[in-house]
Amino acid sequence: MQTLGGDPDYTTEPQPMIDGVLKGFVSRAEELLQSQERMAGLLEAVVAVAEDLSLDAVLERVVQSACRLLHARYGALGVIGDNLALSHFITVGIDQELAHRIGPLPTGHGVLGLLISEPRPLRLHDLREHPESFGFPANHPPMKSFLGVPVRVRDVVFGNLYLTEKEDGTDFTAEDEGLAVALAAAAGVAIENARLYDDARRRARWLEACMDVSGLVLGSDRDYTSGGLDPVASRALQESGSRLALLVAPATGGASHIVAGVAGKDAASFSGRTLALDSPLLESVLDGGEPVVLEDASAVIGDADCGAAGPLLAVALSTQGAHHGLLLLLRDREALPFARTDIEMGAVFGSHVALALELSRVHRLREELLVFTDRDRIARDLHDLVIQRLFAAGLSVQSLTRFTKDELATERIRTITGELDEAIRSLRDTIYSLKSSSGETELLSGRIRRVTRSSAKSMPFTPRLTITGPVDAVTPDKADNVVAVVSEGLSNAIRHSGADAISVSVGVIKGRVTVVITDNGAGFDEPEKRRGLANLEDRARMLDGECIITSAPEAGTSLEWSVPL
Repeated sequence: MQTLGGDPDYTTEPQPMIDGVLKGFVSRAEELLQSQERMAGLLEAVVAVAEDLSLDAVLERVVQSACRLLHARYGALGVIGDNLALSHFITVGIDQELAHRIGPLPTGHGVLGLLISEPRPLRLHDLREHPESFGFPANHPPMKSFLGVPVRVRDVVFGNLYLTEKEDGTDFTAEDEGLAVALAAAAGVAIENARLYDDARRRARWLEACMDVSGLVLGSDRDYTSGGLDPVASRALQESGSRLALLVAPATGGASHIVAGVAGKDAASFSGRTLALDSPLLESVLDGGEPVVLEDASAVIGDADCGAAGPLLAVALSTQGAHHGLLLLLRDREALPFARTDIEMGAVFGSHVALALELSRVHRLREELLVFTDRDRIARDLHDLVIQRLFAAGLSVQSLTRFTKDELATERIRTITGELDEAIRSLRDTIYSLKSSSGETELLSGRIRRVTRSSAKSMPFTPRLTITGPVDAVTPDKADNVVAVVSEGLSNAIRHSGADAISVSVGVIKGRVTVVITDNGAGFDEPEKRRGLANLEDRARMLDGECIITSAPEAGTSLEWSVPL
């Protein structure tokens, strides 16, 4: 507007327009401040997530940071397992007492399962109204607003981040979704780093365990068949996070396995036991193949022995074609399955144990060889030097009888000659013992013949000996008892019976080894009071066998000693 003189009139400014512009500036400034705060919160959350390298700590920090950034009352991160179910479920906002009252953690049903099958962001006004809603268990707090985003690690969905119940009671916005997606991307990088770090640390611990058990096995003379490897099993239990660790070695005959080392729950019930392990699932492992993971340990060990056991990892103890058994690791039914790191490093651990056992065996064989070589030298020297000198001395002393007619001197010469002969026989027995213990194993049939001949030296007749069946296949422990029974039975018959005919029969028939010694001597009453015969009965009892003695005055004696093979 202008006046009559033509000058503009400044008294009527457009004040409402200026106020609107100012309000717009203020509103935009507030939006900028809010955006700046959100970006600062996002950066703070990213830094917080990356502060720790432990995988469990990183997962916990991801959920905590997301709840703080988006002002959510409850948060969770579900880790997707191999079977597309939730293997881990980390929560924030629910204390331990409440979690205990709610019950088992979710496994991936309902809306949680929808995010697994369709991994993309999901915002809901009311979680309960979604068609896929699975409902809440008893004692679960009410939840309405919901925001879920996938967490990706190297283009693979690692899990999902879940947020519920925004603190101001409103719904999660598109801006909230953008921040959650950005945080999930940063979390994926942190999770991958934590997984790599955790994997490297676990492998380092397994390698350290390999070195420790190798030194343990090589540094001590432990019996592989009587629980001597319990420390090795304990170390495998510690590194694998298992419930029970068993080291089993092939038993005699190879049809079963004996527990040589055990650690963990119910260890006492497995110590020294024999296990069938006839599962076809373990055939390749028993032959030194790759490790095998079974979902249920009862398929191998049995329901009665497993209790609440779940996954089982079977690792071969083999190296360079030498098989020393299996390492069996069992976890609880509710525990996580064995990770790839545990499977791979378990195989490395098994090969180290097998190599240490093989080196220990070779070392013992080398030491035994040295001892046997020394025994052979001693036996050779005794035979070539000492016996020849004693024999020559005996001949010289015997020739002195030509120079004396004194009966006393002659008798003395005979006594000295007899003592020299006895010394020569003792030396020969010693030489035979040295040679037998140096690896030249004598067959049972040969031992029986030798004992029979030796016992008959003082008799005017030779006992009749009969051997029937695969006697030489009798195990060493029972073979020693058979030889002792033949020796003691013949000795009793020779000293006490006054017989002029004795027969000895040793046979293996229908899974039993039987010794029968009969004579036509004087016989006796109450055979149970004879101490030597009681010893024979004790030997039979210890081997789950029987000893039957039949005798009567002037009717001879019959001894029948029998034990199962």
